[in-house]
Amino acid sequence: MTSSARPLLNRRLAEFGTTVFAEMSALALRTGSINLGQGFPDTDGPEEVREAAVRALRDGRGNQYPPGPGVPELRTAIAAHQERRYGLSYDPDTEVLVTAGATEAIAAALLALVEPGDEVVALEPYYDSYAACIAMAGGTRVPVTLRPHEGRFRLDLDELRAAVTDRTRLLLINTPHNPTGTVLTREELTAIAELAVERELLVVTDEVYEHLVFDEAEHVPLATFPGMRERTVSIGSAGKTFSFTGWKVGWVTAAGPLVLAVRTAKQYLTYVSAGPFQYAIAEALRLPDAYFDTVRADLHRKRDLLGDGLRAAGFEVYQPQGTYFITTDITPFGEKDAYAFCRALPERCGVVAIPNSVFYDDPEAGHSQVRFTFCKRDDVLTEATNRLRGLAS
Repeated sequence: MTSSARPLLNRRLAEFGTTVFAEMSALALRTGSINLGQGFPDTDGPEEVREAAVRALRDGRGNQYPPGPGVPELRTAIAAHQERRYGLSYDPDTEVLVTAGATEAIAAALLALVEPGDEVVALEPYYDSYAACIAMAGGTRVPVTLRPHEGRFRLDLDELRAAVTDRTRLLLINTPHNPTGTVLTREELTAIAELAVERELLVVTDEVYEHLVFDEAEHVPLATFPGMRERTVSIGSAGKTFSFTGWKVGWVTAAGPLVLAVRTAKQYLTYVSAGPFQYAIAEALRLPDAYFDTVRADLHRKRDLLGDGLRAAGFEVYQPQGTYFITTDITPFGEKDAYAFCRALPERCGVVAIPNSVFYDDPEAGHSQVRFTFCKRDDVLTEATNRLRGLAS
């Protein structure tokens, strides 16, 4: 290779490096710190679901390539879940697609539906894979920023409408929203649906935290609104609800033509994955409502435990309505650089967090925001907040 050779990484991905999650998790391991950065639970999910995976392995189900769209048992369970929870009817054979987690579902949807030059409007701050997937599809991302207001992050509907142009192809919506914990209201979702129908837009909606909502908030799928079923790709995942993030079982539900388009792209990514785990998640989705209620109540309590501890340590806390993340502001400590704060935090306190600045196109927009996760054991959360109290001194 000569010195005049072009860069190895194509220009679409030139702005992306190692993800902040890999960087901060490696920092946690190196320093022996409590990792409240990356969102994975430190306890496993239901024993009966683990045993279902073991049975599938022993019975030889899924040890070889499963069907490309996913095993029929899981597709049927996903369709039944959507019908039971939300009144959405999907054909398991033509309107459900199993993916290697929600991240692959997002990638496949954008690769399938976005042409080079198309604009994709996304709610900012956004999970880092959104920007990368839009870039891989050749699209142009157009952020609409959720901004702090009265202790929470809010969507400005006028700003959303103004962001849509004749070049807009698709809205990328995330509710409950990572990292802010915002859960879009029925009024906000109605306005989004009306905008999509009026401007003939497709919508990809990331709903992986659908069961993790608190207080008065409710999760309402965008596909339930008038005119939206035929234009919405809804994405779900087992990892967040059942605490098996390593299994990487996600799914898409949508009208047949949309699923066919997404499947066309997906089959050239992983083709298939997680064979035995698919059978286990089929059983998980059939758990009684009491399971989902218990998970939500437990995380609600953990949210309050961590939130109270962070306030006591001196952080400004934005109360999340969903997910298992809390966004804070570090300006009460006289700090202005979230990235520098998070890199120094393990040595200062033995705790790892994520700088929200990496979730913005303009890092200045989130320069003082830091995200913590509360999907950890109570003793871990208590120890972390005890350590963080040392920041005030």
